[in-house]
Amino acid sequence: MAKNSKGNLIGSWAFLIGVIIALVLGAFGNVQGGVLTTLVVIGVIVGLLNIADEEAAPFLMSGVVLIIAGEFGGNALGQLPFASGVLAALSAIFVPATIIVAIKNVFGLARH
Repeated sequence: MAKNSKGNLIGSWAFLIGVIIALVLGAFGNVQGGVLTTLVVIGVIVGLLNIADEEAAPFLMSGVVLIIAGEFGGNALGQLPFASGVLAALSAIFVPATIIVAIKNVFGLARH
């Protein structure tokens, strides 16, 4: 992550805070309501401010793998509520971030 601009600093903090919230609150059960909305907003901020052009491809690959593993892992680990809650909470961050980075990447490819 490029650390020189204020937007990247905000995005870095948003990512760190979002992951901590997802891990802690996801471990206690399903994340719903305002917390879920907060995680989605954090994901949007991360997607907009935190991923530089040269980081797009690795982020997209990692994000897609995390989303797929989270979905299948949530189903497979359904007997462990803390695990499925954490995976669902992390998905709330990574789905919007991955979508935004993918859209930014497509527009970047179209410019060239």
